[in-house]
Amino acid sequence: MAFALVAAAVVLSPRLAVAGAADVVAAEASKAPSGAWTFRVTVRHADEGWDHYADKWQVVGPDGTVLATRVLHHPHVNEQPFTRSLSGVKLPAGIESVTVRAGDSVHGFGGHEAVVKLTP
Repeated sequence: MAFALVAAAVVLSPRLAVAGAADVVAAEASKAPSGAWTFRVTVRHADEGWDHYADKWQVVGPDGTVLATRVLHHPHVNEQPFTRSLSGVKLPAGIESVTVRAGDSVHGFGGHEAVVKLTP
């Protein structure tokens, strides 16, 4: 009986298997004279509309602390991959690299991440 329920869920919700997790395919950072950072991040995800789309990316420190989040306010069904920036990010002193990860509205985080070396 449990098998039949799982099989039915897959048949009734194929979108879960199609779109998968959001992947970071490129990321770069630049430091302004003020000391704040700007991140340009390119994300790929098989957005399907408002029910399943890449809805954020984050800059994460070496200790796992989320240092910045860029919220993506709408699906990018016809724009893949897409690049968005986030400026004014203040990072703690001494950090030499960060990880950038993307999330989607169904799976959360879990796709390909990128490590960005911070060059002043």
